[in-house]
Amino acid sequence: CIKGKELEIFEEAFAAYCGVNYSVGCGTGLDALFLILNAYEIGKGDEVLIPANTFIATALAVSYVGATPVLVEPEERSYTINPDLIEEKVTSKTKAIIVVHLYGRCADMEPIIKIANKYGLKVIEDAAQAHGAMYRGKRAGSLGDAAGFSFYPGKNLGALGDGGAVVTNDKKVAEKVRILANYGSKVKYHHILKGNNSRLDEMQAAFLNIKLAYLEKWNQDRKNIAEKYFLGIKNNVILCPLPSDNIFDCIWHVFVLRTEKRDELIAYLLKNGIKTTIHYPIPIHRQKAYCDLA
Repeated sequence: CIKGKELEIFEEAFAAYCGVNYSVGCGTGLDALFLILNAYEIGKGDEVLIPANTFIATALAVSYVGATPVLVEPEERSYTINPDLIEEKVTSKTKAIIVVHLYGRCADMEPIIKIANKYGLKVIEDAAQAHGAMYRGKRAGSLGDAAGFSFYPGKNLGALGDGGAVVTNDKKVAEKVRILANYGSKVKYHHILKGNNSRLDEMQAAFLNIKLAYLEKWNQDRKNIAEKYFLGIKNNVILCPLPSDNIFDCIWHVFVLRTEKRDELIAYLLKNGIKTTIHYPIPIHRQKAYCDLA
């Protein structure tokens, strides 16, 4: 079933959870970002600033609308986009900044929004890893003009398969996203926009409706585990991520360590029954798909 009662219930509940007025379910987190950019009519000839340290989907969404992703280096300790380096990348072609709330930690939004307001830019949140993360008391998804979430099974709030959502307080954007995600149609067989097919189906919505009730508990469980890491990892070889504080309330999608002895640490942990992965082994500008950004 498509666009049924379960989806309606989830969209309303997830919007309320994020602290916004509107939520529109879609096919994936990548689709969510693509739909937002499309709704804002960002396209060929435009530039969108994105963090250099992110999953490739952030860049792909920009490319899919015909715009150019412009990479901004991250802060070394937070891993998120460095606000001090944003303004130097703004040009007359810049239309938006996509901030990525990476690994469950929100980007430093206050200075970013100031820059966006100065140049008339949209602020789009890539919140694919930040379901429930908070910045200055507000949840991810409510911090910019619009936000894209992923419900890939491995996320803090994951579906049975792929899924995503756009959340916003902008009624016009929400309505346009809903139309774009349904073949550009508001009324069946009447197509007012060149849209695509990106809808969150009833099975995924029903599953998410159940899991959303447990999200706060699961996020707290992650926080408790992270606290054990902070207390237990005490040496000058391994650098832990920044902890939560009165501004950043992290939900630890992953707990990322830094060390100059990465391979040795990976081997040691594996020998002791602890699997790890690298986020991310190849940066976007070194991917063959984006060799033009190098």
